[in-house]
Amino acid sequence: MTQPAAHEETFDVVGMTCGHCEMSVQEEVGELAGVRGVSADHVSGRVTVTSAEPLDRAAVAAAVAEAGYSLA
Repeated sequence: MTQPAAHEETFDVVGMTCGHCEMSVQEEVGELAGVRGVSADHVSGRVTVTSAEPLDRAAVAAAVAEAGYSLA
């Protein structure tokens, strides 16, 4: 059985300033259903999410908000 192709999307995040910020965002977004991988970078202010299917922006925004930040 083959896995479906992964979907990758990058979101701009407001407020990340350090490695701890990155870890918080990665942890919360990583809990969303279908997420296969998350990479946050406070220098660029972006989080890249790899998932089985395209994610709902509102769900990503809620996860980022749970970490204490917001989508741009």
